[in-house]
Amino acid sequence: MKKFKIGIFGAGRGADIAKNLMLLEDCEIVALCDFNERRAKEGLEKLGKDIPLFKDFNEFIEQELDAVVIANYFHEHTPYAIKCFEKNIHVFCECISNSTLAEGVELIRAYEKSESIYMLAENYPQMSFNREMKRVCDSGVLGKILYAEGEYNHPLSPNDPDFAKNYCYFVEHWRHFLPRSYYITHSLSPLMWSTGATPKRVSAAAVFEPFKEKATARYVGDRAAVITTVNDDGSIFKVAGCAAFGAHHNSYRICGTEGQIENPRGMGEKVMLRFNEWSIPQGKEEVNLYDATFDDKDEELIKKSGHGGGDYIVARMFIDCLKEHKEPELPYDIYSAINMSSVAILAHRSILENGTPYDIPDFRKEEMRKKYENDRHSPFYYTDGTKPDIPCCTKVDYKPSKEQLDAYMEEMKKW
Repeated sequence: MKKFKIGIFGAGRGADIAKNLMLLEDCEIVALCDFNERRAKEGLEKLGKDIPLFKDFNEFIEQELDAVVIANYFHEHTPYAIKCFEKNIHVFCECISNSTLAEGVELIRAYEKSESIYMLAENYPQMSFNREMKRVCDSGVLGKILYAEGEYNHPLSPNDPDFAKNYCYFVEHWRHFLPRSYYITHSLSPLMWSTGATPKRVSAAAVFEPFKEKATARYVGDRAAVITTVNDDGSIFKVAGCAAFGAHHNSYRICGTEGQIENPRGMGEKVMLRFNEWSIPQGKEEVNLYDATFDDKDEELIKKSGHGGGDYIVARMFIDCLKEHKEPELPYDIYSAINMSSVAILAHRSILENGTPYDIPDFRKEEMRKKYENDRHSPFYYTDGTKPDIPCCTKVDYKPSKEQLDAYMEEMKKW
């Protein structure tokens, strides 16, 4: 039996993904690449494997590889995916696929010249309640889908130095400059997965309320982006990117002409399927509250994996695509991935322009590629020295205080 040889780029999140791939008999992890020596060593320890370790991606990519997990910095996936495409290496890419519209164009062009399979490593659609929502949508009992909501709400303690040490360990780190609309796939992709709809137009607004952190280098004072999309099937989505209000939750609601389904906040794996009294299907009640289940042959492995079981399921999905040499379905394919990145990018522009709506470009069309092939506006610092050219926050002059920055630097010195 052929085993796919897989390399891991990015030892932090990449090692977590690799651990799930290692549970599958069809693949083996053969190399690890990370420029950060501490993270690289920690990654090897997590994997418990004696495999070659690389600092340089160009050396790493010369190994005998069938596929690469791309899990480096959030905003720097594109150039490395393109290098994989140039060698016909398959790509399993963390979110988001591209941080600028020009990168989206470059990614599509390189992909279409290659024989590579690309899959977005987005795990939230495979949580038990989202899988149940898709099953119910596919059954047709909700009628025509008209509206859906998705919230990824992840507040953090304002006094948690360990988070800074592990996840944003230098001033120009991408997390310090992350607009609230950009980390969008956890809230948007489950709705696309369940309904089959693709966003075509976006507008957004943000809520400004800085965290009261004693030690921080965060240049974003917004708590949430509220994003509205009009979709190709006429439905509307309302999503939050990576929000930080109220209590932690991942919540989704899908409404059709005949009923609705949601996972009620604070109720774990439960879903609530509801109908009006005049449209109750046979065998259902007006209100149906029940636990979502996986009903899967690998349920024990799923339940042990991260992100509500999604980590194992998407790893298995990727290997299945390689075995059958088929492209993944929406929202995991490259066109969906770039669509979601475009929503993130253009939602932020909408926020900066008081809610101005933007059409989402369809990069299947060459005229759209021509229009955006030089659009490199970004709020991030990049490792090649590129600096931001647009604000990352609605209050464009917002920045941490001198006291906060000094305290942050002291924490980094202790580390």
